[in-house]
Amino acid sequence: MKKTLLIFFTLLSMQLSVAQNNSSFGDGEWFKFNMSYSGWLKAGNATLSVKELKLDGKDVYHVTGKGWTTGMIKWFFKVKDRYESFFDTKTLLPYKFIRDIDEGGHTKNLEIKFDQLNNKAYVSDKKNNTEKVFDTSPNIQDMVSTYYYLRNKLDVDKLKVGDEVRVDMFFDEENYGFKLQYLGEETISTSFGDIETLKFRPYVMSGRVFKAEESLTLWVSKDKNKVPLRIKADLRVGSLRADLEAFKGLKYPFRIVVKN
Repeated sequence: MKKTLLIFFTLLSMQLSVAQNNSSFGDGEWFKFNMSYSGWLKAGNATLSVKELKLDGKDVYHVTGKGWTTGMIKWFFKVKDRYESFFDTKTLLPYKFIRDIDEGGHTKNLEIKFDQLNNKAYVSDKKNNTEKVFDTSPNIQDMVSTYYYLRNKLDVDKLKVGDEVRVDMFFDEENYGFKLQYLGEETISTSFGDIETLKFRPYVMSGRVFKAEESLTLWVSKDKNKVPLRIKADLRVGSLRADLEAFKGLKYPFRIVVKN
């Protein structure tokens, strides 16, 4: 369950949108997600929020992602995770990333500073008081900034069903090649009403957590906001689902086909 929740909170950060000159988000955007296990058991909540500020004299977006267990699961496995990314408002490339987690007593507190010019990642382990330097791919993204980078750099109008999108991402102490496949359009029923969506499949590693590489599916609204609405995961044991529960600060009107 620990790895399942970690990966699931991570995947909330991976959606798509349109080109940078038609930015889909801005200062004050906030999402809250409700997570359930096997379709009925309340598993937890997750949030994403955006603030615009300065970091070392640079204009950045500061995005904070939080995830925590609730209900029955909280009594036998408690999760309290916090992720932060500081990335440039123009290039959307990250300067700093923070991962502070407590998952059933397993804790980690990392701060990563990116040197985009020299393709380096400086990883500071606050828990163990160690520091390491890693080579990265050019224009590297972190786990959270990937969401906003894809959301504004890719033109989904040009995607065809079956097309794949790839992004170089650095996580903990490793370069990771993230891959996403476009599955087409679908109208889904949500707590807000029926909404037209764009459907994607992130590829994951099969094994202890996921049944197969194709175990994940995600849906984002087919409007200028590209709101992340739903994520479903087929696990080795059971399934996990996250649904958008609340939002505020959207840059554009939220389009609903049929309201509840």
